[in-house]
Amino acid sequence: MYKKLFKYVFLYAVLVMIVSSTNAQRRPRTRNQNQTVKDTLPQQQNVQQNTNPVDMQKYNPYGNIPIKLAPVVGGFNDTILASLRNDGAVEKRVFKDRTPLPYEFLRADDALYTQRVWREIDIREKINLPFRYQANDDNGDQRFVSILVKAVRDELKKGNAIAFSADDDRFTTFLDSTKFERSLSGGGQCDTLPVYNLNDPTKIDSFVVSCNTQNPDDIVKIRIKEEWVFDREASRMFVRIIGIAPCKTQFAQDKKTERGVTPLFWIYYPDLRPTLARYEVYNPKNMGMSRMTWEELFEARMFSSYIIKSTLDNPLNKYIRSYVNDPIMRLLEGENIKDKIFNYEQNLWQY
Repeated sequence: MYKKLFKYVFLYAVLVMIVSSTNAQRRPRTRNQNQTVKDTLPQQQNVQQNTNPVDMQKYNPYGNIPIKLAPVVGGFNDTILASLRNDGAVEKRVFKDRTPLPYEFLRADDALYTQRVWREIDIREKINLPFRYQANDDNGDQRFVSILVKAVRDELKKGNAIAFSADDDRFTTFLDSTKFERSLSGGGQCDTLPVYNLNDPTKIDSFVVSCNTQNPDDIVKIRIKEEWVFDREASRMFVRIIGIAPCKTQFAQDKKTERGVTPLFWIYYPDLRPTLARYEVYNPKNMGMSRMTWEELFEARMFSSYIIKSTLDNPLNKYIRSYVNDPIMRLLEGENIKDKIFNYEQNLWQY
């Protein structure tokens, strides 16, 4: 009896000791966990503060190597300084005050015959060399392409957009300042080129960003969209230029063979007439009472061109080059279209 009681007391004492030792072991462990949590909280906060996107330093793939923009020489960004004195023997204020004569109104009911024609002016031809006149005056560069660019930029500064996208020739999309400059720069493509150290070719001193720029001398063709209308009230044929576009030449892989041209932008010609009336055309013969303006040159048709497309017998609305492969035959097809329009007016008369 006593032996059993002693066993139970001994077992109870052993259990009490085990439970007390277990509790003693648990209390320091919880205390250490709390301390570790308290100790790690500032560290986590420091990590969160260090990884804050505002305080993080932006990643630079070029390291600490400086990046420079290549200087732009030529192109349409040259600044022309105005003369501080009268640069000539006579006053030239008359050109600044010129305004074009308004067009004669044509009624739609009187338009007996209408044909639309697209033609290109190759300024490399001798008669078209005034388009490439490389000179500077108070009103800027005298090349015709530069005159177009300056006219668009001046109107954009006033809040007026006169340039349209080259996606179509129907004047559907205006070009703002950014898109217009991108069309001049060949699409806005830029290349980053390294500049190596002369003493140690393995080291890079700097990077130079070179962007594509369009040279005015590289634009050798100008596209014109016009409409020929025979007015039965006046009994004569009228021609009205609707739009004008400078074209960029596309070359093959050899960089010599021309594959065609693409317009950079379109300008609605009636919006351009007031500007063209203030610019003087280069006159190699120096003939006439006064110099001719660009507006007078286009109205007098004093340029050489060839037809690339028309609405005459063209139900599929194709360019001549799409169905005539030989270049000489294309020119003959354009002359054929010109003769048909001319003969229509002549055949209305009896002699």
